[in-house]
Amino acid sequence: MSLSDRLQASRNQRAAGQSYTPPPELTLPDDFYDDAPRFVEREVVAAPVADPLVAPVAERDFDADAPAISDAARTAATDALYDRLGSRLNDPNLSEEQLHAIARQELASIIDLQASNLDEEQRSALIRDLADDALGLGPLQRLLDDPSVTEIMVNGPDHLYVERKGRLIRTGSGFRSEERLRRVIERIVSRVGRRIDESSPLVDARLPDGSRVNAIIPPLAVGGSSLTIRKFAKEPLRAHDLVEFGTITADMTEILNACVNARLNIIISGGTGTGKTTLLNVLSSFIPADERIVTIEDAVELQLQQEHVVRLESRPSNIEGKGEVTIRDLVRNALRMRPDRIVVGECRGGESLDMLQAMNTGHDGSLSTVHANSPRDAIARLETLALMAGMDLPLRAVREQIASAVDVIIQVSRLRDGSRRVTAITEVLGMEGDTVTLQDAFAFDQAGVDADGHVIGEARYTGVRPRFAERFAELGIPFDQSLFSAEPMEGWR
Repeated sequence: MSLSDRLQASRNQRAAGQSYTPPPELTLPDDFYDDAPRFVEREVVAAPVADPLVAPVAERDFDADAPAISDAARTAATDALYDRLGSRLNDPNLSEEQLHAIARQELASIIDLQASNLDEEQRSALIRDLADDALGLGPLQRLLDDPSVTEIMVNGPDHLYVERKGRLIRTGSGFRSEERLRRVIERIVSRVGRRIDESSPLVDARLPDGSRVNAIIPPLAVGGSSLTIRKFAKEPLRAHDLVEFGTITADMTEILNACVNARLNIIISGGTGTGKTTLLNVLSSFIPADERIVTIEDAVELQLQQEHVVRLESRPSNIEGKGEVTIRDLVRNALRMRPDRIVVGECRGGESLDMLQAMNTGHDGSLSTVHANSPRDAIARLETLALMAGMDLPLRAVREQIASAVDVIIQVSRLRDGSRRVTAITEVLGMEGDTVTLQDAFAFDQAGVDADGHVIGEARYTGVRPRFAERFAELGIPFDQSLFSAEPMEGWR
C-alpha cells in the first residue's frame, strides 16, 4: 500500500471515530527532536590568509534552537505535505505566497499530530524549515531573505559561503546531500525555462526577484555541484545611496548625470563583483523619461525605473542544439527597434563590434559594462572582443572604431577593505598614431588606512578640464562648471 493510500486510510479511521494509528512512514523516530541544534555554529579551521576578504570566520545563519529532524521523518513529512496539497501544487490561480501559506498550514497539522511536545518557537522553526525544503530553496531560503547577504556561494553540499559587507564568510549551514543540492538547482533553472543536466552542465538563470544565478554540476564541477547567487536589492540603489556608501562623490554624481544627459557613450569597467551593474542601474536612472530604451542581457538584471523600456534576454540552444539567440543577435535586432538608448548589460564577445558600430551610427548615449582592471585595459579588452566578431578587421580599424565610439570610461574597483569605489573617470580623446589616447578627469587618491582597516580616500579632480565639459555648455545642460576649477589632487598639478 502506498503512502498516499495509508494516509487516506488513517483519515477514514478518524472520520469513523476509530482510534487513529499513523502509518509507519509518519511515525517520527525517537530522534525527531534532539536538544542538539540542526545547524550549529562551528569553527572553520584554516591557515592564516593575508587577504581579509577571504578570511573564514565562525558564523551561524540558522536558529540554534531549531529542532533537529531525521531524514526519514523529514521525507515522511514532506511526502505527507505533497499528498495533502495534491493538484494545488500546479494551480495557476495560486500565487507562490498563497501556496507557501497553505503549505505551512498543512505542515502545522502534520507536526501537531506527531510532535506535540514542541513549544511554539520550535514548532514555527520546524515548519519554516520543512516548508523551505519542500517548496523553497532549502538552506538558501533564509540567506536569500537576509538583506545583509549580497552573494551566496555553494561549493558542493557541505560548503556554503556568503558575502556580507564585502567579506566572505563560511556559514554553519549546508545541504544534506548532493541530490538535495541538485534538486534546488533544477528548481531554480526550470522556473526560467532553462535546463541543467550532463549534456548541458552549466547554466545562467535568475530568481523571481532578479537575483543572478550561475550553476555548474558534475562532471565539470569535480567536488560537487556549485551554485553562485548574486543578490540585488529589492529597491534599486540610487545615486545618493552610492554617495552615502562612499562609492562616488556628490561632484562625480553631478558630472555623470550631465554625461548621460549629453548622450555620451559610456563604458563601465571593473572586475568581478565590483558593482558594475549597480552603477549601470544608477546611470540609467539619469536617462530622460521620454526616451525609448532597449536593454540587452544574458540574464535580466537591470532594474530601470523608466516606463518606456524594452527588455531583451538571450536564449541558449535547446537539447537539439537549436534555437540559440545570442547577445549579438539581439544587438542587431535592437537597431531596428527605433531605440534612443541601447543598454548592453555586459560586452563579452563579438557583440562588442556591433555595439561600437551602433554608437558610431547615431545611437549616442549608449551604456555597457566590460571586465577590465583599468581604463587602458578596458580599451584592450574591447579590441579583443571586437576581433572575436570574425570580421577579419585590421587592429587599427578596430581602434579607430573604439576611439570614435566611446566617450567616457568609468572604472570601478573593490578595495582591500571590501568597499567598492569609482577609481577613475577617464575621457577617450581619440587616436594618436596607432594608440587610443586617454585622459583621467578624476582619479582615486588614497590617503591611508584607518585603525579598523578601512581605506581612506576618494576619487578627486586631476586638474585637467575634460573636453566633454564644452559639450555640456553647447547643449545647454545645467552644470556647475566650477567643479572643474577645484584644486587638483597632488601629483596632477
